[in-house]
Amino acid sequence: MSIDSIRNYHLNRRKFLASAAGGAALSVGVPWGSQQAFAAGLADQELRTVGLSVTVQERILNDFKAKSGVKAVSGKADIFPNTQTELLAGTSAYDVWETIGERLPAVTTTNKITPIATSALKNWGNIRDTFTKGSDKWDKKSQIVGQIWKDEAQTELWMVPTVYNYDSIGYRPDLVSAEEASTWTAIFDKKFKGKTGLNVDPLIAFGEAVLAMNALGLLKVPNPGNPDKASIDEAAKFLIAKKKEGQFRALWGDFGELVNLLASGEMIIADAWQPAVMAVKAQGKACTYAVAKEGYRAWSIGNSAITGTPNMEAVVAYTDYWLSGPPAIAVSEQGYYSPTTNIQSAMDKDKYAFWYEGKPWVGKEDRGIKEGDLRDGGSLDTRAKNVAYWHQWPDEYDHLISKWDEFLSA
Repeated sequence: MSIDSIRNYHLNRRKFLASAAGGAALSVGVPWGSQQAFAAGLADQELRTVGLSVTVQERILNDFKAKSGVKAVSGKADIFPNTQTELLAGTSAYDVWETIGERLPAVTTTNKITPIATSALKNWGNIRDTFTKGSDKWDKKSQIVGQIWKDEAQTELWMVPTVYNYDSIGYRPDLVSAEEASTWTAIFDKKFKGKTGLNVDPLIAFGEAVLAMNALGLLKVPNPGNPDKASIDEAAKFLIAKKKEGQFRALWGDFGELVNLLASGEMIIADAWQPAVMAVKAQGKACTYAVAKEGYRAWSIGNSAITGTPNMEAVVAYTDYWLSGPPAIAVSEQGYYSPTTNIQSAMDKDKYAFWYEGKPWVGKEDRGIKEGDLRDGGSLDTRAKNVAYWHQWPDEYDHLISKWDEFLSA
């Protein structure tokens, strides 16, 4: 993917699903209500969803259809900016928008989405504190707890969280040391000129650039997810200079491209999704997820009900299903986290211990994970305590985008 021609990007869904955990149907042994209980109210309902391929997967949609009794289920995978544009244009093609929390402020004032009451969700009681209490480290709007709620009393949600994670740096440990990779500045280090990767989402790229510039002493921005105009200008100059110097092997947006570049060694360090690092390992190549000393980038995806949907009951059932266990297993085994503690009772205890508690892998090798291996970064609790910032909708979004266009054209 040429960095000179990028204006947008599309996730390669086929490659993503091929690398996802297993790819088989979800276990039907984990109970979620019963088909009989839902069939009476949902037999004449459909579920049409649009979102990222992290969540819009055939195996998950098929499992929901089988367990809910809805008459039809369909899904479309695309990137967040594209789905947001489609929603704001007034589409009536979907019932659910599977979005990321940071994009909610762009639509909550447009009447395009309808809040969902927690009282309608049987599984809401086991939601993690991250989504109800948050942290004293940031103000509310700078973290997910300040983005998803319609009301201060926390009775209605603009977005019901389904997946979240703490992103870091993927690198080839045979070519880059753990010490070298333990900082966001590594992506911009001249030592790795021509062999680094940067995500093509402007909100991600600018946040990471600001984070690195803070570490280098070039900026002092308290929240890299919400830089002011002056900081955006400085970050744009920094990114443009790095681009002209040939720092980046690729501005990546395609999951398969990221995996292939890391596996081949053409790219040896990049901002990355943990499932991509795992996909490289599954090919028998050394690949590791760094623990950056500045901290992780935190984000959450969730379900929003599209205003005017004729299938609101199906939307609520689909949202509740996401908090039930089976889909949580599917995303957890890709390297993400579920926002519900129901995952602990639904998932095999040894797998839960590995993915959530930072304990060694037990059993036969699976996708490059071998007996005794530990999850990169440790337990959920350990990773959650090392967050640099949460993604949010920047106050200066329009200015940031104009500077991103300058970067792409440079």
